[in-house]
Amino acid sequence: MKTRIPYTKPSITELEIRYALDAVTHGWGERCYDYIHRFEAMFKAHLGVEYAIATSSCTGALHMGLAALGIGPGDEVILADINWIATVAPIVHLGAKPVFVDILPDSWCIDPERAEAAITPRTKAIIATHLYGNLCEMDRLLALGERYGIPIIEDAAEAIGSVYHGRRAGSMGRFGVFSFHGTKTITTGEGGMFVTNDPDLYERVLTLSNHGRRRGQTRQFWPEVVGFKYKMSNVQAAIGCAQMERIDELVSRKREIMAFYREHLGKLPGVQLNPEPPGTINGSWMPTVVFAPETGITREKLLAAFAAENIDARVFFWPLSSLPMFSQCRGNQHAWDIPCRAINLPSYHDMTEAEIQCVCSHVRGLFHG
Repeated sequence: MKTRIPYTKPSITELEIRYALDAVTHGWGERCYDYIHRFEAMFKAHLGVEYAIATSSCTGALHMGLAALGIGPGDEVILADINWIATVAPIVHLGAKPVFVDILPDSWCIDPERAEAAITPRTKAIIATHLYGNLCEMDRLLALGERYGIPIIEDAAEAIGSVYHGRRAGSMGRFGVFSFHGTKTITTGEGGMFVTNDPDLYERVLTLSNHGRRRGQTRQFWPEVVGFKYKMSNVQAAIGCAQMERIDELVSRKREIMAFYREHLGKLPGVQLNPEPPGTINGSWMPTVVFAPETGITREKLLAAFAAENIDARVFFWPLSSLPMFSQCRGNQHAWDIPCRAINLPSYHDMTEAEIQCVCSHVRGLFHG
């Protein structure tokens, strides 16, 4: 049987192991936050933002950020219909209403025009998800936010390494959130990060992140609001520190793999890969291929072909409005159509050229199958 080609796995070296061992051995008592504070400092320096809070997940970071904005029952939050469930779950948990809009056909990110059309007096935020490392049209979205007085939130879970006209993904909105899940370019196993340049918002989220205990409160075990428990552990942060020391290498390798796919698949008729418009850098977290309808290549054919060759097949996200807990929004044409003829391609750090060639050859073979 052929050796399986996974779609992703983390790059863990002796550095991560050494830092994690140090955290396990010495990171207790007065040192229980050492790696957490170091990780936060490294991350905000890399991103070019003022504040960062390490969290147990990106979902938790988004949940706290939305809560700190005061979003609750009766409010609406606009987001792209193509998203992982983690982006919409905090909206639902807070009792607000998610409003799903269509995506752009080239970037697969939220369509600013459709987002503007969905704004109502109840709209309290717009979430811009940088899907698969592709960048949203932030100039247009930030202008919308300015015009209507609505905060633009960046879901940059998948966009570490992506840069929009000199500004890193996650650093442009009212706040940004990141994921360090084991599938991501930078990993802590599980984990996330909340970032912002807003000092007041930072303080509110910091309080919420510590069970509602305000920084500087002298009374022990004295929360002032009901908060959350979304803290990252010191051991996770130790791994994150090692990953941050290697971030240029990790992102560079992702981009090398993406470049290889572009070279070998990008000129095939009816094939679209992750875009990289002028002035931007795509962090290339998840190389994705979308086939034009006329090719006749569907998600089901892709799944079968990859399974036959023992290649991990990761499907394009389903439209959120197709899931059983939400009302269908079939008017979101691109969101409902593109996933039916798309697939994510393997792109892990230690992937060999032979393995990438293998994936490419089987994608090309679909045109003759």
